[in-house]
Amino acid sequence: MSGSHFLPVDTGEDLLPRAEAVLRGRVAIVDIGSNSVRLVVFDGLTRSAQTVHNEKTICSIGRELGTTGLLYKEGVDLALETLRRYRHLCDRLEVEMREAVATAAARDALNGPEFVRRAESAWGGPVRVLTGPEEARLAGEGVLAASPDAEGLVADLGGGSLDMVTVRGGRTVDVCSLPFGPLRLADLSRGDLDRTRKLVDNELEHWEPLASQGGKTLYLVGGIWRSIARVDMLREQYPLHMLQHYAIPFDRAMELAQVLSKQGKKSLELLSVVSKRRVELLPYGAVVLQRLLSFARFKDLVISANGVREGLVFAKLGPGERTKDPLIDFAAGENARVARTPAHAMEMFGWEAPLFADENAYYRRLRQAACLFSDLGWRRHPDHRTRGTYEDVLTMPYGGADHRARAFIAVATWHRYAGDEEMPPELRLKGLLDKAEERRALRIGLAARLAFDLSASAAGELGHYRLRLTPSKLVLEVHRRRSAVADDAVGRRLWSLGAAFDRNAEIQVIGG
Repeated sequence: MSGSHFLPVDTGEDLLPRAEAVLRGRVAIVDIGSNSVRLVVFDGLTRSAQTVHNEKTICSIGRELGTTGLLYKEGVDLALETLRRYRHLCDRLEVEMREAVATAAARDALNGPEFVRRAESAWGGPVRVLTGPEEARLAGEGVLAASPDAEGLVADLGGGSLDMVTVRGGRTVDVCSLPFGPLRLADLSRGDLDRTRKLVDNELEHWEPLASQGGKTLYLVGGIWRSIARVDMLREQYPLHMLQHYAIPFDRAMELAQVLSKQGKKSLELLSVVSKRRVELLPYGAVVLQRLLSFARFKDLVISANGVREGLVFAKLGPGERTKDPLIDFAAGENARVARTPAHAMEMFGWEAPLFADENAYYRRLRQAACLFSDLGWRRHPDHRTRGTYEDVLTMPYGGADHRARAFIAVATWHRYAGDEEMPPELRLKGLLDKAEERRALRIGLAARLAFDLSASAAGELGHYRLRLTPSKLVLEVHRRRSAVADDAVGRRLWSLGAAFDRNAEIQVIGG
């Protein structure tokens, strides 16, 4: 580098996702389910596609299917009206790719084909009726999109069916579709939960792969499952109000399912975290969950906000996009979109590496994400920068991170802006990180804070400075021609970083 004896910083550019030719125009997915009709518009056909618009209408077209064999007339009328609205919205949003699918109610009803024809007219395009196995595999693809290392059973509980698929090694394997969901169970059992249990058991006992899932994870997809998770969050006073990747241990899940399956409608209505439209179906979902847990002792349950809609997008991606790390791909995209100097993030990642020689692959990946998120708050008002950026990083819709990983990255971001200032009690995520992880996140944040002071986020600037960690000191080497940069503010940042490593700090001016 000109004017410096230091070697160029290893930026780690090889760790960033490579671009692939994909559709950058908007993509719309319509999902016509037994209970709801939903539209999701994504910003493109990419690994980290973002939601531009998301809405649903509860139509309950499968309300009477179990006893009449026909779709619910009022629900059909509302669904067709909803599809006409979605068609108009997609026109206005200039959507380039559109796909509509229908699930259990449309495929099982005697008048399903007639409904599909009318739905295609209202939507203005084809409506593909998914088979049960197709629906299960797409739900599995949706889970893998957010959790590439998922291993266990994906259970997608819709209004009219339970679709299951095992996942391992990034692939969907054994598949099963059973003709019951809360809406259909309520109809078939006529409100008798004991009868509901028998109906569920009669179907589950015939699927052999279920018994082999003991010790693995049960990934839950569907609105009823999310409602059950909200109840658990309330009972546990959980600090992070995010359903994606919310985990419940087996024993607690079993107890919760048993409690909810016995609750009457009036007592359930007292649960403010459950929507009124879900309340009447919640006991049926709880029965299905309790019976699943009885057939296999899963290690834990994990809620997936992804499902068939996200699976449809993920399944269309080429191998280059599918194999990208969802966390790093999202963070790199946000960095490119928002940061003052996008190249600075990976320069900083390489520059601070000597401080973290002991890190394993898990923490190296989280540190990389923290570096890529490190300049997202620069446009915020200084009074709101620290807290606002922390909350953004904690809750943004990226995959590839459980709640512990999210908390780690967010805490590192807090210290990047706040320095060694302690987090207010109301923001602390009690129980998600241990003391060692909090310490590591503090070090990452303080290293970023120092880097920004030295470089002002200018590309190529960090290569003129070098960090060294000795058994007793943290040393910052500064060439004499840049000694003016190492002012009192830099000295304070370095001192704080040294203290986080239990070392004294020293600035060494070198060169003639």
